[in-house]
Amino acid sequence: MANIEKFPRNNALDLAKLEADVTAALPTLPGRAAPRVPTEPLPDYVEHRQGVSRVGQLAAEAVVRDYEAAAKEIEAMGTELISAAKKCEAMTAEVHTTIAFIRDTAASYREEAKKIFKRIEECALFTEDVRKTCETVKRRMTEDRSTA
Repeated sequence: MANIEKFPRNNALDLAKLEADVTAALPTLPGRAAPRVPTEPLPDYVEHRQGVSRVGQLAAEAVVRDYEAAAKEIEAMGTELISAAKKCEAMTAEVHTTIAFIRDTAASYREEAKKIFKRIEECALFTEDVRKTCETVKRRMTEDRSTA
């Protein structure tokens, strides 16, 4: 009966501690592991109600712990998604920078093409003028010979 004094009567009963104490007091049978005692406290959003049997409490705890584990994994996926979104935003910024560079490069090529186009036409006109001048000089030279 000395062990009963361990549990105060006026304070709220800590079921997890009680279960751990009982489990620790039980002998371990060969081939059978000691039952696992949850080490984490219950999530803040649940609380045991008065009058619920121990089996009901343990079942409710097991279910809420499974749901809490799933909720934490869902939140972890959200964190990964945020990280992926940040990478996408960074890549999008790089794409915009690259697109601007591509547009500038294309504009530079067009300007260069315009200069070369103009230069070739100027050369063609100059060549045509030289050819006409040569023909005129040649015609004059032949006319001057025939009149002389």
